Amino acid sequence: MSVPGQERLARAALTRLTEPGDETVGRWLRTLGAVRLVEALTGRAQPPPGAGPDRIEGCRRRAAACDPAGDLAAVTRLGGRFLCPGDLEWPRQLDDLGDAVPVGLWVRGDADLRLWALRSVAVVGARACTDYGSRIAAILGAGLAERGWVVVSGAAFGVDGAAHRGALAAGGATVAVLASGVDVPYPRGHAELIRRMAEQGLVVAELPPGGHPTRSRFVLRNRVIAALTRGTVVVEAEYRSGSLVTARRAQRLGRSTMGVPGPVTSGLSAGVHELLRGEAALVTDADEVIELVGRIGDLAPAREGPVVARDLLEATAARVLDAFPGSGGASWDRLARETGLSRDQVLGRLYELRALGFVERTGESWQLTGAAGGAEAAGRRAGARRGGP
Repeated sequence: MSVPGQERLARAALTRLTEPGDETVGRWLRTLGAVRLVEALTGRAQPPPGAGPDRIEGCRRRAAACDPAGDLAAVTRLGGRFLCPGDLEWPRQLDDLGDAVPVGLWVRGDADLRLWALRSVAVVGARACTDYGSRIAAILGAGLAERGWVVVSGAAFGVDGAAHRGALAAGGATVAVLASGVDVPYPRGHAELIRRMAEQGLVVAELPPGGHPTRSRFVLRNRVIAALTRGTVVVEAEYRSGSLVTARRAQRLGRSTMGVPGPVTSGLSAGVHELLRGEAALVTDADEVIELVGRIGDLAPAREGPVVARDLLEATAARVLDAFPGSGGASWDRLARETGLSRDQVLGRLYELRALGFVERTGESWQLTGAAGGAEAAGRRAGARRGGP
């Protein structure tokens, strides 16, 4: 901690007096400082420029129940702390939010938030996700955690919870950014999950202890997730989705934005696909995510289909094999005409192919073996379906 006590008390008070992400408050805070701003909002000094009587009246009413020292003591009893810009643990990438930067962050957990945030990825998505979305989110969470990355999400049902659980199951690090106080588990059904994250990871909130979530606070919470992390991955989202708000905020902040594709018939993937039509990158696993957000050289493994025996054939041998009809046999002179090779070249390749089990000789004719013939016929059918030769 490096912020003076009075500044810390004033910022703690502002988390009760004002709403998260209010850029007007951010401008006042930048020009007046936290202590003077609290006095101005509570009637102990001249109101800040542009503050109407309704806003001042609202702040005065909130001030009646404001006890910043009590809030700081409460978070300490929870084993937590209140971080301010200027503290050693403050994640400086949050400052990219400009006047929408959090006044401060209430934190539960032993880890250093600044260090964890330097190597973190947000995994977000639909609350009412499908089994596919839940499974993919858990796999991503576990894969990122196994590779030393911190998984950040909002602790909601669906994709958020699956990503957190995947990271915890892998013994990795995860951070929940709540739209409530750090002592108010929301949703209630995730009380045990949030407790585990407070013990094994970190739980972060802009609201003071006892703060309850509202619809607008969920939306505003998403900007913290976007700014805190190196990139955001969306797993399942409809066209109107808070997850897309997070992703688009990440884009504006210059962070990597990624999406996991789903069935084109699923409305829960429609928002992700729209995101992918823009500037987002398509990813399918943790390696591909890390390739985008990691250091130079953190490349995902090359994706290749299986190598089959005919892929290893020398060029002229493959040419002779391709010249065989799908069924029936062929003489060496027919194969020579088809390939444009000499008699000796064709015969040499035919004996080579027989030794490898691709063809067999029946009198003066040569034909594909059973396995090779079936594969050749299937290949020709597949080529025909694709419009190939």
